[in-house]
Amino acid sequence: MTVFNLGSINADHVYSVPHLPLPGETLAATGFSIGLGGKGTNQSVAAARAGSDVFHIGAVGPDGVWAREKLAELGVNVDGVSQIQTPTGHAIINVDANAENAIVLFPGANVSLSESEISRALEAGKAGDTLLLQNETSHQAFAAELAQKKGIRVVYSAAPFSIEAVRAVLPFVSMLAMNEGEAAQLCAALGTNIENLPVPETLVTLGSKGAQWHGNGSNLNVESFSVVPVDTTGAGDTFAGYFAAARDQGADVAQALKLASAAAAIKVTRAGAAEAIPARVEVDVFLSQQS
Repeated sequence: MTVFNLGSINADHVYSVPHLPLPGETLAATGFSIGLGGKGTNQSVAAARAGSDVFHIGAVGPDGVWAREKLAELGVNVDGVSQIQTPTGHAIINVDANAENAIVLFPGANVSLSESEISRALEAGKAGDTLLLQNETSHQAFAAELAQKKGIRVVYSAAPFSIEAVRAVLPFVSMLAMNEGEAAQLCAALGTNIENLPVPETLVTLGSKGAQWHGNGSNLNVESFSVVPVDTTGAGDTFAGYFAAARDQGADVAQALKLASAAAAIKVTRAGAAEAIPARVEVDVFLSQQS
């Protein structure tokens, strides 16, 4: 099957800092790099590195040709990535000594696709395929509804969190993916708990505490692997992309959780975002070495 992804493509400007900046503080960075990122890009690369056929739907500006080419080098089909005149999206990422991060995002070309362009990109989609969505593009609800009508499984990451965006997309979602903070915000806004959210499945990543899956009246947990983190940027996207790919390939939920947890563990030991996501063979070796 095919994993489609209506997702952001960003140039990540990463600054190493002694601590995350405080309000009004000017802070000298101890390191700097530019790499490929964006929640959409990270999830597409993770799914492709996990072994699925991935078709990315997005846009870059004249300054983003390199990003499109790099996405293709990492195994993603970029036929659905348009080059337009709007500048490419970018992120300013501060990473502190404990590998925690704070991010400022400029959407740019990511929010420039029209509904007709998205429709054309999804024309080849069929029942049993998967569509990944996040909140860094435009027309998520339109894409989700279109995919649902075609029998495509919709996996929606509610990040960056917006209750308005979640309300619009939720009726068409097969699985809702969130981190612990986003899940708490959503449950508070809707006056409910994880188990009673109006969606067939939920996936909640808990950082060093692992992850939880809820669906079909059952709950499954996976513990995180013990590693020394270097950069947590993109860890949740790595988990979501690997989990979706594993399910696309026929793995059961427990197998998908374990694979995704291992991939995220490897990712946080490496600096960077999309380009730091491990290949499936690396994840398999990592798992074989765990007691």
